[in-house]
Amino acid sequence: MAAQPAPFSAFEWMIAWRYLRAKRAEGGVSVMTWISLIGITLAVFALIATLSVRSGFRAEFVDTILGSNAHVTVYSVGTMNETTRQIDRSIPNYAEMAERVREVEGVTRVAPLVKGQVMANSRDLNAGVQVFGIAHDDLLTLPRIADPETGLGDIEAFNSGKNEETGLAPIAIGSGVARTLGIGVGDKIKLINPNGVKTAFGTNPRINAYDVVYIFSAGRYDIDQVRVYLAFEEAQSFFNREGTADELEVMVTDPEAVDDMNLPLLRAAGDGSQVWTWRDASGGFLRALEVEDNVMFVILSILVLIAAMNITSGLIMLVKNKGRDIGILRTMGLTEGSVLRVFFICGAMTGILGTLFGVILGCLFAIYIDPLFSFVNYIMGGGVWDPSIRGIYNLPAKLQFWDVMSAIGLSLGLSFIVTIFPARRAARMNPVEALRYE
Repeated sequence: MAAQPAPFSAFEWMIAWRYLRAKRAEGGVSVMTWISLIGITLAVFALIATLSVRSGFRAEFVDTILGSNAHVTVYSVGTMNETTRQIDRSIPNYAEMAERVREVEGVTRVAPLVKGQVMANSRDLNAGVQVFGIAHDDLLTLPRIADPETGLGDIEAFNSGKNEETGLAPIAIGSGVARTLGIGVGDKIKLINPNGVKTAFGTNPRINAYDVVYIFSAGRYDIDQVRVYLAFEEAQSFFNREGTADELEVMVTDPEAVDDMNLPLLRAAGDGSQVWTWRDASGGFLRALEVEDNVMFVILSILVLIAAMNITSGLIMLVKNKGRDIGILRTMGLTEGSVLRVFFICGAMTGILGTLFGVILGCLFAIYIDPLFSFVNYIMGGGVWDPSIRGIYNLPAKLQFWDVMSAIGLSLGLSFIVTIFPARRAARMNPVEALRYE
């Protein structure tokens, strides 16, 4: 009894390759093969491009949060002020509380803050701003704020005290604030606090002028547009918070696991305190991103499936055109398994090549997204990306190994599955019927 050939032998690859490159006059379906190849390529490219932009957008968004905000904020529940009948949430013993919180395992930095919303003015221009009173050393630990590559001016001047010539204290402002007010480093800015000086005749607004020594760009439009920083003691004086702080800004070693630190931080802060993590502040947006990611993956998976179905159409046509060849091969002793593998190779090679080209295009898109986006922006005349709507200043992309592998696995899996059905049809073809009318 003759030995059966090993699966995927050289002659099976030779026959499959002959069928793939056959011309239409020879009974081939090269046009359908090219359509299937291009469809798989574009579908995989779209999937990888979307996944990389999704990963880049989330990474950029989270990085701007963690790079310019506290990982955890410790507040006071507050007490009722009998005179004003308002809740006082200030922290008078902020130094002792900060020491206790600093001893919690995983905490890297604790900074007392004074915060308030006021009006900023320069000449005839005004803007609403949010003032953060913070110590200089604590400001330097915010990577998105203290980044020398994106900032203008000298952040060390923030710790220099009042200018000897002008007698004005230093201030650091966001790039959006500077743009709105039309000012730069070395200019002056006025802050107007309506709850200023209390007199016998009521409360008069407090108006202080400051020297702009540093302009930062945190990478988030909503932060750069409203935020300014004052020295901690200066902010205490400006907002009538002498001897108190509004909150504690806490940084931790692992921001992704910040929820596990809520209870230890509450215990360290003491009674009457509460915590607010960066996930609490932005959790709704991050959950919306996850839902959008899942929906986009499903939609693009359907696109890959549609492209893979072209392989089925091409193979069905190939089997029909090659019926005579199949009959001859079967009478020469070719087994059903060999016929199935020949046509499986035809479909699988289309899927593999399309996936390979799609991965290459998708990776190139993610790597060179900045010049590509600049070109599109130039062609469209600018204004393609509005940071006031999208929050960040450019379209980011981040290639991740598992995103690429999921695209490859999905494309190859669908390509192999849809190839099996026409290949089985070819294997089960009766050679007598195939040669009856030949």
